Amino acid sequence: MPKLINYPHLANQVFGVPHYATPQTLNAVKTVVVPRMLSGSLTLSDLELNKINLSTNDVEATAVTSTASPVKVIPIHGLLTTRRGSINAACTELISYEKLRTDINQALNDASIKEIVLDINSGGGSATGCKELADFIFQAREIKPITAIVNYCAFSAAYFIASACSKIIISETSGVGSIGVILEHMEMSKLEENEGVKFTTLYRGDYKNAGSIHEPLSDHAMEFLNTQLDWMYKLFTESVAKYRGVDVQTIINTQARCYFGNEAISAGLADELQTPQNAINLIASQYQQQAKAQNNIKIRAQAIDHASRI
Repeated sequence: MPKLINYPHLANQVFGVPHYATPQTLNAVKTVVVPRMLSGSLTLSDLELNKINLSTNDVEATAVTSTASPVKVIPIHGLLTTRRGSINAACTELISYEKLRTDINQALNDASIKEIVLDINSGGGSATGCKELADFIFQAREIKPITAIVNYCAFSAAYFIASACSKIIISETSGVGSIGVILEHMEMSKLEENEGVKFTTLYRGDYKNAGSIHEPLSDHAMEFLNTQLDWMYKLFTESVAKYRGVDVQTIINTQARCYFGNEAISAGLADELQTPQNAINLIASQYQQQAKAQNNIKIRAQAIDHASRI
């Protein structure tokens, strides 16, 4: 079977680096990466099984769509990554911060677009690049309204993005939150010992080999990784507090908990309760009514102008 995904590269993005993601999202990726790292190949049945596992955190829902040209709907579904990339049916949906920024920027520069809607269904993803996109959205909402519709989950990195929007709309069963950072270290030294494999790494600098999979975490490595986590957590909590206009301690007090429906609104993590489709329909109808009113004014002005010429 041909190699479908660059698994070593993907593994490098999964282990030993901080993530704004739920444990379920991280586990979903590991169901694909770990078997590939520990064996020669994946069978078709393995791929199908992984596909089922990966869909656990991806709720099947009616797509949010709109035929109203003044509203641009941008989907944010599945795993969030730093740079552009693609992944096949053996994994889950994947979208990059780079692509999202491009899509939003295009909508900002399109004079026909009056409001941007982010249709979010994601358990999060990479920490790197997330704040830069969220800051961009926070600044961009001064140019045009940017509404986040949680359809049906916006956890961790996905909530980081949603919190930067002008408004967050959530349904009764939709969830937001998980404002925290997670990092996993995969140690393979025992497996390598059993297989008769030994890696010897030569390096200079106490932190150069920090987090190696070939040995248990050293004190230097633990210190280094915890420093990364503290920094990423500070960025996350302080940014959300700024975007949402609340005290940072309020965000810290959530302790990475997930909130649903009205509970999310009470916690200050969302603004309105609506089903995703109703939300987009209401947004679209506002601009349709505005366009109709402007047309009526134009018609009356033409009639007055015509009457004045008689």
